[in-house]
Amino acid sequence: MKKLIITLATSLALLSCGSTETEKDTKAITTESLKRNNHTIVFFDKTQSVNVDDAFVRNKYQAALKSLIDENIQSEGDVFEIYYIHENTAKAKVLSLSSRTVKENTEGLNSTDLEAAQTNYDMSIGKERRMILDLAVQKMLEKNSGASNAETNISASVPLLSEALNGKKDVKAFYFSDMVESLKNGRDFHKVAPISHDQAEEWAKADAENYKLYNLTNAQISIILPFSPNSSSKENNPNVSDYWKVYFEALGVSDVKEI
Repeated sequence: MKKLIITLATSLALLSCGSTETEKDTKAITTESLKRNNHTIVFFDKTQSVNVDDAFVRNKYQAALKSLIDENIQSEGDVFEIYYIHENTAKAKVLSLSSRTVKENTEGLNSTDLEAAQTNYDMSIGKERRMILDLAVQKMLEKNSGASNAETNISASVPLLSEALNGKKDVKAFYFSDMVESLKNGRDFHKVAPISHDQAEEWAKADAENYKLYNLTNAQISIILPFSPNSSSKENNPNVSDYWKVYFEALGVSDVKEI
C-alpha cells in the first residue's frame, strides 16, 4: 500500500512538472507571436511612364502612403523600406527604418495611468509616423533622370520579398506603379501587352516559372495604380493588372489588392 501511495505521488509530481513545462512552452509561443513585427516594403516606379508631378497621382500616392504608414507602423521593431523600380530594382533600396516607439504593457494599470500611457504612445507613434511619411514623400517626388529610367523591372522585386519573409515578419508590399514591365531582354508591355485575360494568365504562369524557387506565401501585396477612375482601357490596361495578379498568385500570394 505504501509503495502504491509513493508511486501515485511520484506520478502526480511528474504530471505537474509536465503541465508546468507545457504552460511555459505555450506562454513562450504566445509571447513570441506577440513580438511579430510588420515589415512594410514600398516600391516606387521611377521610370518614364509614371509622373508624380501630376496632381491626381501625387495626391493619390500621398494619401495611400499616409494610410499604409498609419496602419503598419505600430510598435518598436516595425520595419519600413523603400525601393525604386527601374532597370536595377534589386539594388535600389533608398530607405530603411525601424520604429522605436515602445508600446507599454498596460496590464494592471488604473484608469488614470492607462490614459497617460495611451497619450504618451499616441504622441510618440504619431511623431514617428509623420517623420516616416515626410521621408517617404521626399523619395516619391525624387526625380530619376539617369539611364535606369528606360527599363521597368518589377519582377526583380520577387527575391526581395522572399528575403523579407525569411525574417519571420508580416510582410506587406505596396507597388506605386503602372505595373508596365519593360525589359530589353524580357517582357515589354510597352511594345506587346496582353490582349485578353487568358493571354495574361498564360504569360504570367510562364514568367513566374523563372522565380519558382521563391515562395511568397504570407506576403500581402497591394498595387496603387497612377490612373484616375475615368482612364481609358488603353491607358489602364486591365489585362496588365490580371497578369500581375496571376503572376503573384503563382508564387504563393493568396490575394493581390488593386487600389
